[in-house]
Formats: sequence, structure tokens, C-alpha cells
Amino acid sequence: MGGRLLKQWLERPLIDMVAINRRQQQVQALLDHFFERSELQERLTKVYDLERLAGRVAFGTVNGRDLIQLQTSLDQIPAVQDILLRFEDDSLTSLEKAIDPVSDIANLIRRAIEPEAPISVTEGNLILRGYNEKLDNYRDVMANSKQWLAELEASEREATGIHNLKIRYNKVFGYYIEVTKGQLANVPEGRYERKQTLTNAERFITPELKEKETLILEAEESATTLEYTLFQEIREQVKAQIERLQKLAAQIATLDVLQSFAVVAENQHYVRPVMHAGTHALDIKNGRHPVVEKVLGEQQYIPNDVVMDDNVDMLLITGPNMSGKSTYMRQLALIVVMAQIGSFVPADQADLPVFDQIFTRIGAADDLASGQSTFMVEMLEANAALSHATASSLILFDEIGRGTATYDGMALAQAIIEYLHDHVHAKTLFSTHYHELTGLETTLDKLQNVHVGAVEEHGNLVFLHKMLAGPADKSYGIHVAKLAGLPDDLLTRADSILSDLEGDQDVTTPHVAAVQVEETQPEDSQVEEETGQLDLFEPEPVQQNKSNPVLKKLSQFDLLTATPMDAMNLIYHLQKQLKK
Repeated sequence: MGGRLLKQWLERPLIDMVAINRRQQQVQALLDHFFERSELQERLTKVYDLERLAGRVAFGTVNGRDLIQLQTSLDQIPAVQDILLRFEDDSLTSLEKAIDPVSDIANLIRRAIEPEAPISVTEGNLILRGYNEKLDNYRDVMANSKQWLAELEASEREATGIHNLKIRYNKVFGYYIEVTKGQLANVPEGRYERKQTLTNAERFITPELKEKETLILEAEESATTLEYTLFQEIREQVKAQIERLQKLAAQIATLDVLQSFAVVAENQHYVRPVMHAGTHALDIKNGRHPVVEKVLGEQQYIPNDVVMDDNVDMLLITGPNMSGKSTYMRQLALIVVMAQIGSFVPADQADLPVFDQIFTRIGAADDLASGQSTFMVEMLEANAALSHATASSLILFDEIGRGTATYDGMALAQAIIEYLHDHVHAKTLFSTHYHELTGLETTLDKLQNVHVGAVEEHGNLVFLHKMLAGPADKSYGIHVAKLAGLPDDLLTRADSILSDLEGDQDVTTPHVAAVQVEETQPEDSQVEEETGQLDLFEPEPVQQNKSNPVLKKLSQFDLLTATPMDAMNLIYHLQKQLKK
């Protein structure tokens, strides 16, 4: 039941500051008292699943063993209460005061139910001796009758001289006297009434035996019926207290989750986060992804800071594939969720606001049954965040726009960034491979560029997994493909194509560029050959004395009407030309 409650907490984190701090204080108290916590764990391990037991009681399907498990669980509650009082912490003593041990039900089961009760509730042996006088009388009759049968068997052996004479029972014939074929001659004439002939034996009855059989069977049947009736009454008495049992189950489950938080915090070196109101700033020092750290080990995982004060609403994250961008984003979300369920968090220090919602657009998925492509799903998820997020929300967008054409994707990504920045104001982590978007830092006041470090050593890519300020210099996509083991010829060809693309070789529009040059130059002018790249704007007539193409493009650029992206593109192309 603790596991189920933990799942509920994870699916519905708290947004009330007081409730969050109360849970964290309870975890702190459990963490500070090792010996008391160990005793508490020992008691909790003996508590069965009270929720399921209460459910079986409510549905009327509980059996004797279930009631014994319920009693065993209830027997632990007084000890649990005593341990909580020893913590001397208001957050835990208040929990102890709210606990109802339901001791009346435990006492009822202890008095009434056989500790080794069978699974079946209709075949007897359920009720303890001493609980019901009538049932005890029936049992005495059965016990005395069995003694009488044993004595009868002994006396008949002595009277007949047949030492292997036996008194037996089956459901068809009831009780009978059995004599083997070899001893039939020793049976006195007229002593017994023949009942059945077998291959190796004869079966007999006597009036006295038949009378005793009736008494025994009536007692057994009455006892079994009475036991079932008594069990139903006990079950109804337990059922009448179902609300108390359910409340107790919820309290024990809560205590179980809180102590598990303390154990994990101690073993994994988690810290108590500081929650604040009135500002959306967050500051995490050496934050870690709890799952990845668990898999890699504490020594191999590289922690990262996440710092977003009131002047930063968005981190634009660039860097190579596999470098850790997604891990960094998810790490923040998990730390927020853990903090708001009352747990300590994987970091050296964490100062967090209370977020009202978390929106994510991570990974690639489609919904073919509904006719939705991967890109449509991406846009729908993005729209959910844009439509419902508030300034108190946290948004994680991973590679928005990659599911369509490059320019479409880049345009959508930039528009989404600008909309989030200007209208939503939520704390946002936005990772992208569109390096052109890093120029938005100059125009959007609350956007900051960060990147995951990577270095090339002897042609090989080494991931640093460390978040650094500023944009990444390139994507290193071909290096990642090399790590994946793609053929060398393919990688060489990819390098060649990349060099052409970066060298501004526009293979799709050479004729357009050539015509444009011819139309803008006098017939007799001596102008250096164009590169084949379309100009961003309609060029002014070329002056014969300005033969340098870099200076020519720079002089033609209209700075007053251009966007920051236009300026970045121009600088990029001019720099490439100068490097040739």
C-alpha cells in the first residue's frame, strides 16, 4: 500500500507550500533518528496490505487467514505509535495522535479465529474453543464419540478374538465394522448385520453403532454450520469498522512512504530543498538525475547546476547528440517533482519555487490509429503547453520543429520561443540543434544560451556532460554517427557534403544567382565571379570600384529594416567567404 501511495504522490505532487514543508520536516525527523527509524521499519515489515484486506472485508470475500493477517497487522500499531512518540518531533507526534489502532477488532479476531485457520470458510476449524459455548458442546460430543468408537473397537476385538477387526467410516456407508475374509469364521453368528461384501473383507453394522453414527454426524454437521454462522457474524463486525481500517491503512502507508524517503535520502546523499514563494527563481547546485545516477553509479555521474533567477525565464540549450541535453532537462523536472511530493532531492543544494504544472515535449512518437503523424503529435503537445501553462509552470521542449522541413521547423521553433518569452513567462528549458536560434539571446531579455561541452581529440568526440554558458559551436552529428559505427566511406562522404553546405554551395539555385548577377552588372564591368549564393535582399547596382564581394554585400545590407536573424545569417556567410 506504500508503493501505491507513492505512485499517487508522484502523479499528483503538492502545490501547497505548508503541506510540502510538513512532509519534508517529517522526512527530516526520520532521517535524524536512525535507531527509531530502524525499529519503525521492523514493525512496518510485519504489517500486511491493510487496504486490500479492508477491501476483501468490504466485499465479503475475507477468509480466516485474512483475518489473522489483519490481526497481526493491528498488533503492530501500538508499537508504531510508541516509536513515533520517541521522535519528539511535532510533525510525527501529530501523526501518532491521529492514528486509531482499531484494537477492538484485533481483540475480537484474537478471541474468535483459529491462528491456523484453513482457507475454506465452510468446512470448520475456524473458530477457537471458548468463543461459543454451543460450539464447544458439539465439539465435546464429537471428541467423546471418537473415544467411544476406539473403546468399541477394542472390546469387539477382545470378544471375537479377531485382532485386525477395525471400525471405519466413509461418506456412503457411514461407520462400519470391517473383518477380513480369513477371519470371517471367527465372527459369532448373529452378532453383526452384514452391510457390504468386498473381495478381501466383509463390512458389518450394529444397532448401537448406527445410533452413535447418527449422533456423531449430527454434531459434526451442526458444528460446521454453527462455525460458518459465527464466522459471518465476526466478518460483519469487522465490516462495520471498515472506515476506521481504511483510515488506518492510509496513515500507515503515509508513514511507510516517508520513512522510505528518509532511507533513500541517507543512502543517496539527497538534500532537503528550500521552497520559496513570491518569486519563480530557482537555483540548483550540482543537481543529478536520480535514475541515471543510480544506473551509472555515483562516481561516474557528472552533476550540473540549474540557475534561473527572476531575470531568466528560458534556457536555450545546444550541444551534440548524446551529450546530455535531455538528461539535464529531465533532471530538473524530476527534482521539482521529488521536492513537491515531500522528498529530498539529488543535489548539493536546491532552492525552488512551487510549480503548478509541468509540460513536456520530449521524444518522437506518433498516433497512427488517429491519423496523427509524429510532427502533428509534436505540435499538439506544444500547443497544450502554450495554451495552459502559466508563469508558475515549468516547460521542457526538446528539439521542437525537427519533424518537418528545416526552415519550417526553425521558423516554428523561433516563433514558439518568442511566444513563450513574451506571453507565457514560464520557466522553460528549450533544447535545439538550430544554432541560428542562439542569436535570440540578443533580442529576448529573459533568454540565456547554455550548451553541453564536448571536445575533439584526434578526430574523436569526447562528451564532457557539463553544462556551460553560451551556445555550442556545432552539432557534431557526424561524430555521433561515427560512434554508432556507420561505415567509414559513408562518414567521409557526409563530411564532404557538410563542407559543401557550410561553404555556402547552394546546388539548387545556381542559375538564379547567375541571372541576378548578369542583370545587375554593366556589360563591360570587370567583377569577380559570384559564389552562387542568393543575396538576402535585392542588391543595389554594383559599383565598378567596389570589386570585393564581402564589402559589396556588407554595403548593400539594410541594417535598419533587418531582423537579428538576418544579421546573423549575413555575418555567417561573409565569414565563410573570408575564410576561403
